[in-house]
Amino acid sequence: MHTGAVNADVLGAGYETRTLPLGGGDLSATLVRRRARPATRGAVLYVHGFADYFFQTHVAEHFTARGFDFYALDLRAYGRSLKAGQTANFVTDLAEHFEEIDAAVRVIREEDGHRHLVVMGHSTGGLITTLWAHERRADGLFDALVLNSPWLDLAEPWITRTVGTAVIRAVGRIAPKLVLKKGLGPVYGQSIHSDHHGEWDFDTTWKPIEAFPVLAGWLRAVRRGHATVHRGLDVSVPVLLLRSARSHLHAKKWTPEAMSADTVLDVEHMRRWAPKIGSRVTVVQVENGLHDLFLSAEPVRDRALAEVDEFLDSI
Repeated sequence: MHTGAVNADVLGAGYETRTLPLGGGDLSATLVRRRARPATRGAVLYVHGFADYFFQTHVAEHFTARGFDFYALDLRAYGRSLKAGQTANFVTDLAEHFEEIDAAVRVIREEDGHRHLVVMGHSTGGLITTLWAHERRADGLFDALVLNSPWLDLAEPWITRTVGTAVIRAVGRIAPKLVLKKGLGPVYGQSIHSDHHGEWDFDTTWKPIEAFPVLAGWLRAVRRGHATVHRGLDVSVPVLLLRSARSHLHAKKWTPEAMSADTVLDVEHMRRWAPKIGSRVTVVQVENGLHDLFLSAEPVRDRALAEVDEFLDSI
């Protein structure tokens, strides 16, 4: 596989991108890089969530200041990798994304020469990287896994998680692009975007305020991934799972409570399923955290990043 040329990124000075061609027609992923001066501690590879892309420059700068080259992957049909005519954020098997993670790791290790690698995943990216880490556990490719509010179960009532999942699996197989939900609602997007109640300016064509439609085949893939986690994995490296202290789910409209809770996922699911990831999992609860803990209010995100620093210093 030949990666594309290195180009300047939309994030500005210090950020570079390269295209990672993938099998299957016009598919590609995008690897964003910010170098440390010097990279004394290796590299961090960040994988975003659903209806998302990498824009969190303060996270990159946090880790480069600590001696890590920082890389972020925009998965196929997400963000920088989304091409005209593609169905946004759509796969029918989460393992399809292993191809771009593998490609990114090859660049980091073989081309850029890093021997030490920390993989970091947020939300759906936390689920994908967890499944990838289990599949690649014997390959010696990475040294730690950091999960920022990983999606380990459906944030719905029991009946939806059981009977509803059986329906999703059947429908997703027959009609994979059937729209199950038009989006995820506005609450979380309004909590983080600077046009509303948040601090962050991001491209809403790549990360819409109400997210992208939830398609049956994609949700079937997610539920199959959840089931794999629930049966138990064997991620062999140290794992840090960060979660908010509480969830505030199913609100139709923004309220101030949305600024100090996970409004997307059930944090109790993260606590429940964390031990299934491996035998070396540390769970840390972050008070007043948003779904993306690194986009929380400054004292909260500083605490979350400090927890990552302490974890990486300990391994």
